[in-house]
Amino acid sequence: MQILGVPVNRVTMDEAVNCVEAFIADRRRPHLVVTANSEMVMRANEDPLLAHIMQRADLVVPDGIGVVWASRLLGEPLGSRVPGIELMHNLLSRSAERGWNVFLLGAEPGVAERAASNMQQAFPGLSIVGCRHGYFHRRDEEEIVAALQASSADILFLALGVPRQEKWAAAHLGRLNIPLAMGVGGSFNVWAGLERRAPQWMQKAGMEWLYRLLKQPARWRRMAVLPQFVLLVLWTKLQSAVSRSGT
Repeated sequence: MQILGVPVNRVTMDEAVNCVEAFIADRRRPHLVVTANSEMVMRANEDPLLAHIMQRADLVVPDGIGVVWASRLLGEPLGSRVPGIELMHNLLSRSAERGWNVFLLGAEPGVAERAASNMQQAFPGLSIVGCRHGYFHRRDEEEIVAALQASSADILFLALGVPRQEKWAAAHLGRLNIPLAMGVGGSFNVWAGLERRAPQWMQKAGMEWLYRLLKQPARWRRMAVLPQFVLLVLWTKLQSAVSRSGT
């Protein structure tokens, strides 16, 4: 369905993992997975390139509770969330089972390597064929592309932040010889033990955003778009109701 003009797929976690498995099996072209939350939807409404990338993505999962709430209000419920960090966890598990190779690109220097070590402890047999921090300049990109091309990776996890990770994937994925890329935001920091997710009760209540805000008050500027998102969804609902009443 469309949330403020952004497409979001109606999939469960298991369905999303199975989609990725099909993408990796289909090596004729690369595939992009996007994890959409309210903040990303709002950014896409102001960033035509990001909006275009999300329109063309192979899978857009409902990462945030706001997106799920909006779908219910608009009469096309998406079901449950498919949090990006949990999808990543399941894909790492499936990678260890299937023998897929994983490349980690992003976060601060040393974080990807630390995350990789913890991932391999969690999933024995997991093949991580490369790590590279995300603090690089445009002049470094050809070197990074060459490393990715030579890596034999099946999955590229990008922790470059929104929208840089989606734009970087869209710009380079076509020549990387990697069947799947997915932006994972700050997930490397969690895997590296530098950050913690919200307690389970807050996750179930859809309050992870509040936990992150309490832990990182500087995020308030980013969180300021959430009330705007709510108002735009309510306005869209009102316009739809008026349109129906006039027909």
